[in-house]
Amino acid sequence: MTRRRRRSVLILVCGAVLAVAAGLILSAMRDTIVFFRSPTEVASQKVAPGTRFRLGGLVESGSLKREADGHVEFAVTDTGSTVPVRYRGLLPDLFREGQGVVTEGVLQADGTFRADTVLAKHDETYMPREVADALKAQGRWQEGAGKPGQSSSVQPQAEPVARTAVK
Repeated sequence: MTRRRRRSVLILVCGAVLAVAAGLILSAMRDTIVFFRSPTEVASQKVAPGTRFRLGGLVESGSLKREADGHVEFAVTDTGSTVPVRYRGLLPDLFREGQGVVTEGVLQADGTFRADTVLAKHDETYMPREVADALKAQGRWQEGAGKPGQSSSVQPQAEPVARTAVK
């Protein structure tokens, strides 16, 4: 075997090993490469207690309960399923019932999601793109409520001014 042929074989073997390694890594991470899970996905996929992930949806109206010790309880829904959430800390100023939210934390054995981070929308029409897409997939998205991931409160632009040459 010539030197050039040995080098070509070595390059091919290294490339095959890298491809197999990349395939194994991607298949192992397949279920965890998700920005968030909706309550319906949590219920249908039977997420194991102790699993850390992000939960996204709408804060269910009438579910917000504040306790004296700083704990807050609320429910996150995608109108198909609901997951109760328990959080200790200060909520974002824009957090309220009926609005989009993404929480990060751990699912408990009793089905309650223990959140350590709560992310709220940034204005009155914003909803995370993934939450809006999940609602659209279920047929629950209301058109006119803003485009997913964008604000619909766009300021009108001024009309262009015609310019004329001055003599």
